[in-house]
Amino acid sequence: MKKLKTYYLHLRHPTTIERKWIFPLAIGSIVSLFLLFLTTLTSPDGTPLLPLYRYYSSYSAANVFVESKLKPLPISTVPPPPRFAYLVSGSAGDGNMLKRTLQALYHPNNQYVVHLDAESSPEERLDLHNFVTNHPIFIQFKNVRMITKANLVTYRGPTMVANTLHAAAILLKEAGEWDWFINLSASDYPLVTQDDLLHTFSYLPRDLNFIDHTSKIGWKEFQRAKPIIVDPGLYATKKADVFWITQRRSVPTAFKLFTGSAWMVLSRSFIDFCIWGWDNLPRTVLMYYANFISSPEGYFHTVICNAQEFRNTTVNSDLHYISWDNPPKQHPHYLTVEDMLKMVDSNAPFARKFHREDPVLDKIDSDLLFRGKDRLVPGGWCIGSRKNGTDPCSVAGNITALKPTSGAKRLEKLIGSLLSNDNFRPKQCI
Repeated sequence: MKKLKTYYLHLRHPTTIERKWIFPLAIGSIVSLFLLFLTTLTSPDGTPLLPLYRYYSSYSAANVFVESKLKPLPISTVPPPPRFAYLVSGSAGDGNMLKRTLQALYHPNNQYVVHLDAESSPEERLDLHNFVTNHPIFIQFKNVRMITKANLVTYRGPTMVANTLHAAAILLKEAGEWDWFINLSASDYPLVTQDDLLHTFSYLPRDLNFIDHTSKIGWKEFQRAKPIIVDPGLYATKKADVFWITQRRSVPTAFKLFTGSAWMVLSRSFIDFCIWGWDNLPRTVLMYYANFISSPEGYFHTVICNAQEFRNTTVNSDLHYISWDNPPKQHPHYLTVEDMLKMVDSNAPFARKFHREDPVLDKIDSDLLFRGKDRLVPGGWCIGSRKNGTDPCSVAGNITALKPTSGAKRLEKLIGSLLSNDNFRPKQCI
């Protein structure tokens, strides 16, 4: 305390400068003034005589110039919205339903591939193609593609997996940057707007894969893994059901089998892996599932859970509301207006199956999507007038502007539950 007090008094009352330092100090001051005077002298052409002045002047000017350009950057607390890449597929008679589903799913920031399989008539495919190529908003953003050379697709065979990989390859090659791949059929329909989905997924890591899966295959080992089937869709021009080979096979030992839902939301990095397959696992598993009954319910699941770099990215859900029998049969129940409350309470962004043009779809449009007949779902990008019944989505504004509805809160609740400590890690690839 005494030393601190002495130091404080010294600062308040400094001692007098000793006389012996007065003369050197005076000489130093005179020399400094003389040098300062010299720096003000210039040559006849105005160039400074001392380089010190020239350096200082240029440095100062540069400093002023740079600082005048600097402006504080705005800081956004909202992450940029992701982009989805959709495959929406259907079979004969699904053309009009594909149009409706595409309109309900559309957003300029996304990418779309539409496929109507080769069983449909040329007239039906041409009608869908004309719809895709002539829609003014689709033309403006060039983000909707139709696979014109249609594939034969058998749900129970590997042709559905082949068609999914075909669409994914097109999206990787032609669709620029996107974050998640979503496969849907003409029997699926959204329960939230794309603004709701984009808003919620903005806050998620882009490597998550939403895929319903389990290694407990139970009865499927005897009825699906051990039998060998051939899908005529791989080589025939007309669709036919798969046929069975009498010989049976053992369960593989090089990889573990997983099964689950055929509907999923997969990250771009995983789709890259499935297409490029840099360690050959995707190709090996694909060849195995070429003779597997209902291969869409096993191929992606087995690949992702046997790939070390992806198995910890799985979220065990297909993000669908589906009404199954107990125990489940081959196909779920068709949904009607009576299921409306259950669909909403599920907080799922998608539901299936629906009959074509069922009245429940009109109710979903009016109550959840706010979509008019034959129109796109309105979002933050729609800036057209609403007067006299005009479609606001006929004029596009900022395609990254989102205007989420109450559906975003429902979806946030579902995602929060799926990523909770009780559900996320404990249910990964088990």
